[in-house]
Amino acid sequence: MAGGLPHPVLWSTLLHVDQVTIGGATVEFKHVFYTWCAMAVLFSLGLLVRGGLKLVPGGMQNVFEVVIGGLEDFVVTNIGEDGRKVFPLLGGIFLFILFQNLLGLIPGCDAPTANVNTNAAMAVFVFLYYNYQGIKRWGPGYIKHFMGPMWWLTPLMLPLELISHTARPLSLTLRLFGNIRGEEIVMVLFFLMAPIVGTIPVYFLFLLGKVLQSFIFFMLTMIYLKGAFEHAH
Repeated sequence: MAGGLPHPVLWSTLLHVDQVTIGGATVEFKHVFYTWCAMAVLFSLGLLVRGGLKLVPGGMQNVFEVVIGGLEDFVVTNIGEDGRKVFPLLGGIFLFILFQNLLGLIPGCDAPTANVNTNAAMAVFVFLYYNYQGIKRWGPGYIKHFMGPMWWLTPLMLPLELISHTARPLSLTLRLFGNIRGEEIVMVLFFLMAPIVGTIPVYFLFLLGKVLQSFIFFMLTMIYLKGAFEHAH
């Protein structure tokens, strides 16, 4: 420490955590580090809001009540009362992806969702979770969701439905990855060509895009859960 600041080497290490060496192998670490940063921000905001709860909300409490209340109403409107049971997960997914996306707009940081591994982990979790909810509700009868509307269509519908469901994690992964990575590449190109004039307008456009991508992931997860909850006809 010098003058109350971290040692220059330590500071440089904290800012450049692209790779770490584990067991002699070099492993990319940047997206994991920024994922932890997004989690730390969310936990900190959650604790701040909880510690300052008031009957007459103000400031940050107002913002969170509008966001959380609006998302919950949207889920209940589309799924029904079952949506309240799974809303903590859905709301958490939206906020988690949103804060990860927004990290990419901070100079010197990178969005974890611009890495395919981060998105694949979330997509696989969503796939396992909505199928778990379907099995929990319908038991062995959940298989009827994959068999089509008529029994004689089962040989055709079962393979198609299985392929469709197993493709969902891939779709969720690549959609989020492609959009976030593409936005960051375009932003870098604009910055190289016109550092100020070209970047500022695109910056706010991409801010909207990152919010939209978070909502799309959230909405698709909600649709998958709705399908798992519905009765198979």
